[in-house]
Amino acid sequence: MPSVPSATLRQQRLGAELRKLRERAGLTSTRAAALLGVPQARISNIEAGRYAVSADRVRTLARTYSCPDAAHVDALAGMTGARKRGWWEEYRDDLPSGLLDLAELEHHARAMRVAVTVHMPGLLQTPEHARATMREVVPPLRPYEIEHRVSYRVKRQVVLFEDRPTPYTAVVHEAALRMGFGGTEVARAQLRYLLEMSQEPTITVLVLPFGQTGFPAAGQPITYATGPVAQLDTVVLDTDHGCDFLDAEAQLQRYRSVLDRMESRALPRGQSRDLIHRIVKEL
Repeated sequence: MPSVPSATLRQQRLGAELRKLRERAGLTSTRAAALLGVPQARISNIEAGRYAVSADRVRTLARTYSCPDAAHVDALAGMTGARKRGWWEEYRDDLPSGLLDLAELEHHARAMRVAVTVHMPGLLQTPEHARATMREVVPPLRPYEIEHRVSYRVKRQVVLFEDRPTPYTAVVHEAALRMGFGGTEVARAQLRYLLEMSQEPTITVLVLPFGQTGFPAAGQPITYATGPVAQLDTVVLDTDHGCDFLDAEAQLQRYRSVLDRMESRALPRGQSRDLIHRIVKEL
């Protein structure tokens, strides 16, 4: 079983899900190892994502743990194998690992829902808008660091343009539409790009306008990535210290409810586009 030098978020998640199955079966790692005839350290390393694990091994573990959910087991088996180098790996020496994990998560997501208050959704940003926002980062980024991050952000958008694009729903607060990062020309181009992207059949842009009573989120950008089964969904919170990845059942339920409420209070697609058009004319 090959060692994994740097476990990705996906490998860590697979290990964590296998640990959950073992614990639900009421087995210690020592007992599980004895049933499988392997060293206890191997179970611990698999659950920590330190070793690649085969689909057959996952199915053997699931049978040992008496997991009755065939769809869940199939989804876990689909997460196996040694780490495949995605395009994001070329940035491993230049960007925080959390950003690489985000690109990997987006690559494998079956659908995405996002909500933003101040910034545009990352996958719907123009390079100029992204560059302008990154100039505001504290502590300041060096010019070459900004360009690395702009390049990375643009490449993440590939999931929206593939042969089978990922369905993407974005709730954008009116405040984000009026922030004006980069000046009038950059802001106008960003809004026009948002309108252009909103015409794609798999992309939905909804505006939460000023004057809407109530706001069910704390204000930080939220991404909800749908997995092959509900147990493998992931929430990403974009914070000042980096990305927080959440996958506990209670957390997933909470953010599904938050996004449901935000989408219900946002303007419909047509009215959202009309508001964006009006703001473009005001610039």
